[in-house]
Amino acid sequence: MISFSHYLPILSWGRHYDRSALSNDMVAAVIVTIMLIPQSLAYALLAGLPPEAGIYASIAPIMLYAIFGTSRALAVGPVAVVSLLTASAIGQVAEAGTAGYAIAALTLAGVSGVFLLLLGVFRLGFLANFLSHPVIAGFITASGILIATSQLKHILGVSAHGHTLPEMLGSLLAHLDQINWITVVIGTSATGFLFWVRGNLKPLLKGLGAGPLLTDLVAKSGPVAAVVATTLAVWAFGLDQAGVSVVGSVPQSLPPLTLPGLSPDLISALLVPAILISVIGFVESISVAQTLAAKKRQRVDPDQELIGLGAANLGAAFTGGFPVTGGFSRSIVNFDAGAETPAAGIYTAIGLAIASFALTPLVFYLPQATLAATIIVAVLSLVDFSILKKTWGYARADFTAVVSTILLTLGMGVEVGVASGVAISILLHLYKTSRPHVAEVGLVPGTQHFRNVKRHAVETSPHVLSLRVDESLYFVNARFLETLVQSRVTTGCDIRDVVLMFSAVNEVDFSALESLEAINLRLIDMGVGLHLSEVKGPVMDRLQRTHFIDELNGDVFLSQFDAWTHLMSAKPTAR
Repeated sequence: MISFSHYLPILSWGRHYDRSALSNDMVAAVIVTIMLIPQSLAYALLAGLPPEAGIYASIAPIMLYAIFGTSRALAVGPVAVVSLLTASAIGQVAEAGTAGYAIAALTLAGVSGVFLLLLGVFRLGFLANFLSHPVIAGFITASGILIATSQLKHILGVSAHGHTLPEMLGSLLAHLDQINWITVVIGTSATGFLFWVRGNLKPLLKGLGAGPLLTDLVAKSGPVAAVVATTLAVWAFGLDQAGVSVVGSVPQSLPPLTLPGLSPDLISALLVPAILISVIGFVESISVAQTLAAKKRQRVDPDQELIGLGAANLGAAFTGGFPVTGGFSRSIVNFDAGAETPAAGIYTAIGLAIASFALTPLVFYLPQATLAATIIVAVLSLVDFSILKKTWGYARADFTAVVSTILLTLGMGVEVGVASGVAISILLHLYKTSRPHVAEVGLVPGTQHFRNVKRHAVETSPHVLSLRVDESLYFVNARFLETLVQSRVTTGCDIRDVVLMFSAVNEVDFSALESLEAINLRLIDMGVGLHLSEVKGPVMDRLQRTHFIDELNGDVFLSQFDAWTHLMSAKPTAR
């Protein structure tokens, strides 16, 4: 029986919470809060929303995840890829800057939250496994390129647009005559500084004798330093009057209570994008959560994670936010900073709440070019072309999946890219399993082991054909086995018995059963015996509920060695 604390993990870790955990969580919260303030503003603008929406989406969702989530270090909030997907989805149903656009963002978060909750309640987290790692890697790489390219307009100070790489590049080229060189100086300086902070500041501080805590705090404060310096520069020199785009007025308030749109037309228009966002967000989140949990030998429940992320997205929908998930960079920072429990997220939310109320007037003169630099530096770490070399050397089918996903995402947009990625993952799985590995095996001399005749020196017999089926049998690959046996047992050959070794077969569906029956009937006509060996219990239970075992033209052996010994000692009579 599942306990109440299973659905409320806070009851498990909360009862053991102590002063040491409080201290560690508070330190982690300070570091993550400093990092999140510019990030949240930037990702809101990436989603096409007012900057305060990023702060709002980082408060209630974090608290709700802390209550329902199982990861001790996952930091939930806006992330680059989901923000890009959000802009792409709601840009098709509403115009940016309008009330309808904001309502669509709330609705998208709400639909995503409900979908994730349903997956978690019905324990359907395994569905995310249909999105293969090569496809995910290809999609994230392409998304990183799209996101970085989309921010070049802010670095250059031009009004470009587009959702695909050709559209963005074409629009940028068409507006080059609008370049604001002051904006270029601010944007490139901020970008260069942030890259330097990411790669060189930590070693420099360590070389000067700074402790690890101070080093982490200062290094993670790099974006804040860029924000402060460029904001002061714009304010002091009146650069906004010279055409430098700034964030402008940001409401000085806590997250408001909001209501997603309930229009059936709006919900139906956002349903597919919400599902895609949910799947991508969950895959990214669970991979980060499990990686961090493994480092401390902790456990993450994927189905409960779905509930936690669902609750977080519903929280965003009702507090002025947009879709959220577990972020890679902030979760790593949270973990490295020493977070021991999800309470660190609660303290981070409190810090952001204070910032939304007290600090927002200070970002009026914050250049959008600085936020664009923050996004570019963050997302370029997601771009990983090494996956192309790895998959090319390991499996050409996976390489094809990666390349296809990258090209489709860049050329046709993120929604087409992720939808195609799901389709490619499923088709790749069906292709691989439609041609299962079936090895002819023989006896290793002096043992009771059977191995592939193409890889080992083994004993075989011209009268006995032993085939090891290395895949479960179902409708996609059933006919493959039927054709293979028919091609090996031809009229006039010396084969008198065929043994199908089922040690790797975990499932035989009805289509595969019919193929086995067809093989059996065909071998009866040829006077050849059909035998099975090493059939697993659950598979045998299902076969015994049919007439197949009774009509089998041979025997079922406990082991392949038993089958070999029996068939070599006496020629069985075909029934």
